[in-house]
Amino acid sequence: MFELTLPIDDLKNYVIHQMNHFFPDKGFCAKDEKFNRSFIQALDRLEYCFRHVTFKSYHHEGTTYFSHLHSDQYTMFLWFLSNSVWREFEDTVIASKLFYLNKTLNGVLCMYDTNMPNIFLIIHGGGVVLGKATYSNFFVCYQGCTVGAINGVYPILGKGVAMAPQSTIVGNCTIGDLSTIGNQALLRNTNLNNKALYYRHTDKGYHVITKNKKPWAQDFFNVHIEC
Repeated sequence: MFELTLPIDDLKNYVIHQMNHFFPDKGFCAKDEKFNRSFIQALDRLEYCFRHVTFKSYHHEGTTYFSHLHSDQYTMFLWFLSNSVWREFEDTVIASKLFYLNKTLNGVLCMYDTNMPNIFLIIHGGGVVLGKATYSNFFVCYQGCTVGAINGVYPILGKGVAMAPQSTIVGNCTIGDLSTIGNQALLRNTNLNNKALYYRHTDKGYHVITKNKKPWAQDFFNVHIEC
């Protein structure tokens, strides 16, 4: 079961009103069948994702919960909706508007055709740029994070990779499972083994690679993440 703060039809109209407000080009019809089918699919995918999250705000009396007024949850919903529209129908108009809406409202740049995993979290948003890298389940990132390419080469991220605020992963990087990137750390064309901790020394500025005693990503999810 999935508990929503708005009935499905009201939530749908809520999104449609936002789209038409920000993009009043008359290029979208509220009765668009592709949008309606993608909407239900996005909710199913969102419920599956949220089911694995530990935070109390994602659950209510044992039921997975989605609030349209919880900005992190709404960020995730808009991405799943944009991706569902693209994945099922390759409708670049609707998908682009949903991507742009997410960028406008939440400061999150993650294209509708980015291959995000089934289970991930974006926390706080604002200045988040998630390029078309290879992601795995239980990925977590905070505000100001960037995943991008160098000369067209994107990183490959294992399961349970967690990115602290203002951290960056770019270029030819293979990141092992359950690795953590610390605040303001820049990982560029560098590989990490499983359960690595990569961080920037706050006093001297150099970067350090060490063993992650307790993988940070595990704190966000209610199932055991195995390497």
